[in-house]
Order: sequence, then structure tokens, then C-alpha cells
Amino acid sequence: MHIVVLSGGLSPERDVSLRSGRRVAEALRASAPDWEISERDIDANLLDHLASIAPECVIPLVHGSAGEDGAILDVLRCLQVAYVGSAPDSCRLAFDKTVAKALVRRAGLETPESISLPHSTFRELGAGGIITALVTKLGLPLMIKPTRGGSALGASVVHRAEDIPAALVGAFAYCDVALIERFIIGTEVAVGIIDTGTGPRALPAVEIQPDSGFYDYAARYTAGTTEFFVPARLDEATTEAAAQVAVAAHTALGLRDWSRADMIIDTHGVPWFLEVNVAPGMTETSLVPQALSAANIDMGDIMRELVNAAIARQ
Repeated sequence: MHIVVLSGGLSPERDVSLRSGRRVAEALRASAPDWEISERDIDANLLDHLASIAPECVIPLVHGSAGEDGAILDVLRCLQVAYVGSAPDSCRLAFDKTVAKALVRRAGLETPESISLPHSTFRELGAGGIITALVTKLGLPLMIKPTRGGSALGASVVHRAEDIPAALVGAFAYCDVALIERFIIGTEVAVGIIDTGTGPRALPAVEIQPDSGFYDYAARYTAGTTEFFVPARLDEATTEAAAQVAVAAHTALGLRDWSRADMIIDTHGVPWFLEVNVAPGMTETSLVPQALSAANIDMGDIMRELVNAAIARQ
């Protein structure tokens, strides 16, 4: 079989995507030596290339809006090419953090109170009055981030009201809508979900402790700047609660194959859903590979299973 791993693109997460694609391709070559595995960037020649080689399956690992908003998957569906991942509509729901939070809240999950505002609202109503209202409503500290995007690009934690304008500028650099969210103090964990056709199952939770105190882009992809604990240092009941939140979010958003839910465990042991990733990073420092290793699951083997499931589904 010929399997194409898509990565790259033009988003700010291009480098991370290329690293993810390279690692998955190498793992698949080791696990399925009889398959032909090729890596391909996103460009104007991609569709002609896919038409010429007619791959049995595509693994999209393009991070950011170019790969997680469902557009590329819609094109693959038009080409009738099997692919690993969620349906385009589900990706759109999950990629917009505001929409995803609303849907998981409707499913009964806890998620921090938040307000989403476009850049134009601050111009029309005046930033000063809005910031005062935000602090009155949500309190401090606040998490401010783009509603669409990943890898914590444009995200920051704000402890003082006078720092909110700069944080908004950072968020608006990546998206024209900012999510202003009450900051939950606790332990940050990520729970990966894998579904090879028998239903979603949670991987071991990964506990995240960045040296800087904030899991930003540098802390995510610079080796040695963040300490991870896999499985997370949680008691049995809290571990099970976190797994249930990840499975429930995956289900509520209509996702399939794989995802990763990010959450905060507060001081009472309650998991608070933050966001979900439909194309989890697969780099050397990414969270899902660490969880797979902790569960004694070979990355190449699980990718082979996901590919076979995608082909059967097609």
C-alpha cells in the first residue's frame, strides 16, 4: 500500500507539523515495512500528485488553521481518498475554541467561564470600558488566547488589568477573535484519545510542569524546558475523571480516530476542559507520543491500525 503523510503548510506551526510528519512516517516505515510511506508538503501540486499516485490512505498532520479547520479534509473527501482523522464538520467545531467549549458544556463538562470578542468590538466600543467589564465579570488572573489556532501561539496569562491590552494584541496577531477565559489554578494535564474502530479509549494522562510556569510555544517544543509526568500524579478517582472528560469531549464534538483534550485539574480534583486538538502533535516532545509510550503502545503499530480503520471506513 502507498500511504501519504501530509505535513507542513504555511501556518505558524509549519515547523512543528513537519517534525510530526517526519516522526510518524519513520514509525510507520518501521512497523509496516511492506508499505510505501511518502511525506508530502502542502502546495499547488499536491492534488495532481495524489491523483497520479492514488494512495490508499492519507495521514494529515498539518497543524493550525491550514490543517485543522476541515478544509483539506473536505478536499480529500472530494477526491474520495481515505484519511486518518475526524470528519470536516467535526474539525470545524473543535478548532473554534468558543464553539468547542459551548458544546462540551452542553454535554455536562466543566469548562472555565469565558467571553469571546472580535478585534472590531474593541475599536467600536472602546477598549477601556470593555476591559473593566471583563475584569468585573471574570476576575483575575485571565487566560487570553486566539479562538482559532494551536501550540499556544498568541496565548498568555494576565495577572494585572493593565497587561490585558498587550495580551489582546498578541492574540489578535493570530486570529481576529480573542478568547478571554477565567484562569483555573491547578495541574495541567493532557489526555489523548485513540479509536481504531472499537470506541474511543483514553491514553494515560500526561502531567505538564513548564519551568516558566506557562506552557507556551517554547515550553512545548524546546527540550528540557518542561517536565512531564506520565502517567500524571493523580489519584485513581481523578485519573478516571480526567479520562472520562477526554472521552466525553471527543464524543460530544463528533470526533473520530484520535484527539487530545487539554484540561486543568483544580485543587478539588475537578477536571476543567480547556480545548481539544484534532491533529495532535507527534514530535519528540509532544504529549500523545509520551502517552503511547507509557501505555506500551508502539506509535507505528497504532498508526497502522488507524490507517487500516480509515481504509475500511472509506
